[in-house]
Amino acid sequence: MDSDFIYHVTTREQWAAAQELGHYDSDTLATEGFIHCSTEPQVAGVLERYYQGKRGLVKLKIDRSKVERPLVFELAGSINEVFPHIHGALNLDAVVEVSEI
Repeated sequence: MDSDFIYHVTTREQWAAAQELGHYDSDTLATEGFIHCSTEPQVAGVLERYYQGKRGLVKLKIDRSKVERPLVFELAGSINEVFPHIHGALNLDAVVEVSEI
């Protein structure tokens, strides 16, 4: 497992908006207080559960060591798995790769 990196799925539009803003805010940052992320092995399940049939998605590869806000691994009780959550806006320089899904 590539534990130096975590991943976040978003839309091309939201990523473009982040580049205009100078940082990335997900919808869940406002509603839940954090940005949902996943480890590489968790990405497929996240896509299956939350993004089926959606188009225009990108996957952000995030260097954990560059994240400026608190990064906490927390239990998602609904599926009994631990996921990485960024508690605050994501600084763009932590994103080392953006790939189309």
